[in-house]
Amino acid sequence: MPTTGIGYSNAASALASRIDICPVSELPPGDSRRVETEDFDIGIFNCDGHLLAMEDRCSHDDSVLVEEGGFDAAACTIECPRHGSVFDLRTGRPITLPAYEAVETFPVLVEDGVIKIELE
Repeated sequence: MPTTGIGYSNAASALASRIDICPVSELPPGDSRRVETEDFDIGIFNCDGHLLAMEDRCSHDDSVLVEEGGFDAAACTIECPRHGSVFDLRTGRPITLPAYEAVETFPVLVEDGVIKIELE
């Protein structure tokens, strides 16, 4: 399910589980955060006020992106620290090689001042 940013909602979202991340004030524009779930890790990014969530791994070699990668808030991208693949945070798709497969993105909501992500 692709990320659509703040305010995402539809009938399918009623079946999704939501995870509280942090208050909006703790993730200012240009900042990112890594969240561990039971199955995988997720990166939460504030691209100049637009909140996005993407699986925190490079599809080329499973490297961690958030803590070691190059987050560019203006371009809404993150670069893998190992081989340089750049991913579009809006879609999860790689923009540069060697990665060629997209990673999963997740809807982000803000409810009562708290950032939340939806997982299916």
